[in-house]
Amino acid sequence: MPALRFLAVQRVRNGLGIVALKSFSSGALICEIDGDIVTSDEVWSFWKTDPRKAANCFRYDADRYLSPQNKIGAFANHSCNPNVRVVKHTGRLFFKALKPIAASTEIAHDYSTLLGADDSWIMRCNCGEVPCRKKIRSFHELPTAILRRYLAIKAIPDFILATR
Repeated sequence: MPALRFLAVQRVRNGLGIVALKSFSSGALICEIDGDIVTSDEVWSFWKTDPRKAANCFRYDADRYLSPQNKIGAFANHSCNPNVRVVKHTGRLFFKALKPIAASTEIAHDYSTLLGADDSWIMRCNCGEVPCRKKIRSFHELPTAILRRYLAIKAIPDFILATR
């Protein structure tokens, strides 16, 4: 797996983001999304004390999240045209390339792929992609064509699909 030396946190369209310092082929493991496993109750408490920390959590399973506070995953941004997906393997989360990624390209995933049908979080999108969905919601509210494509390429983890 590539070392973090092939990634950097840099200025991107919407603040700071993860940028590839080398090219990656389609299907390549980009990096582990490291952090602490927390409960959904803990994430709710983050919303009261540190909303940015709450917003950066990755759904990990039915009732737990991965909090990447102060680690590279905290800088993972959304795109309506993502170049990575989140995969869970041996109890760990990783970014995996959906397509070839050139050096100097921002690494971005679609937040909807980690929002279960039971999640209520909504975000106004400013990804700049054509087309942009404008609002990011749970996976089951994705437009049919996008949902079908994501299912075909396994961009939505099984533990998110299980929330239907």
